[in-house]
Amino acid sequence: MIVGTRAQLIKMAPVFRELERRDSAYRLVFTGQHTVTMEALLADFGVVTRPEYMYSGPEVSGIARMLFWMPKILFRMLRRRRTLFRNELNRPPTVVVHGDTFSTLLGALAGKLTGCRVAHIESGLRSFNVWNPFPEELTRKLVFRLTDLAFCPGEWASGNMARYNVETVDTGQNTLLDTLRLALADDEPADKTEFKRYCVASVHRFENIFVRQRIEWVAEALERVAEELDVVFVLHPATEKRLRVTGLFLRLCSNPRIHFRERMPYTAFIRLLQASVFVLTDGGSNQEELYYMQKPTLILRNATERREGIGERAVLCGFEQDVVDGFLEKVWREGRGEDILASDIHPSPRIVDRLLRDGRGAEQA
Repeated sequence: MIVGTRAQLIKMAPVFRELERRDSAYRLVFTGQHTVTMEALLADFGVVTRPEYMYSGPEVSGIARMLFWMPKILFRMLRRRRTLFRNELNRPPTVVVHGDTFSTLLGALAGKLTGCRVAHIESGLRSFNVWNPFPEELTRKLVFRLTDLAFCPGEWASGNMARYNVETVDTGQNTLLDTLRLALADDEPADKTEFKRYCVASVHRFENIFVRQRIEWVAEALERVAEELDVVFVLHPATEKRLRVTGLFLRLCSNPRIHFRERMPYTAFIRLLQASVFVLTDGGSNQEELYYMQKPTLILRNATERREGIGERAVLCGFEQDVVDGFLEKVWREGRGEDILASDIHPSPRIVDRLLRDGRGAEQA
């Protein structure tokens, strides 16, 4: 199990827990793409398997650092191939990767180079525009070609894998649905904000924060929303750095209805989203979470590889202020619907069922 980012760990946690519930051992490898709060997330979700670290330096947040980090991690994984990529029977195991990050590509490439079977969770998602989102769309296309077993979160994603020579498993929904169940089942009381009515903003994508025109548009959109209600802006470190460099941090700070918050534990963040009126985000995982909770969502992107909520309570902004105004009017008119967390679909056990079938086959051989 190769994990690099917080989002990947959050989505993979219910798979890890299901493996542990069945007393099925697995090797958990952290690439170090993200380092902050990773241990805390393991504790929050009750994952007991200890990770093996490929990197323990500063968090990989910039493009220059990413280009230096990638070959280093690939080299380290290949150098340790005899321990990382061999099972108890000295056979190549299944290497499981998730999503669309550089860690996904590194894990799939290392798995393929060492003769392993590569399984890709959250496979088949596409925007069909290599530049939007970039580099995630390109990363997915490369990973698809390295994949042997594709776990697809729905019929549409499964259909997108038809052109590739892979075995596909339709998991029905994203594993994030199981993650939300874990988070919302927590008996801890929700953190209270000082605002009766508020929205939440979360922005972190490269194409938004590293393009001056985009980040300025986002700032203007937040100011427009702040005319209607308070905005709780949850800051990623890279986003805060770019806001300060561009001078937008002080500008937004001067607005009495825009309130910055540091990143918080996952359960606390989900409770914050749950109690909000609506959310502005450029995160794909957020889009899915909010769809499951039926929370109105303004997606700060031109295109998305996910279909959840689009045409219902999720709106792609296309970086048009008229769309922001139209979204606000729709929110006041329609409110929110009933969440679908009561669905009887549980993706994580489906994934574990299939993975363990491979394991039993190896033992029998």
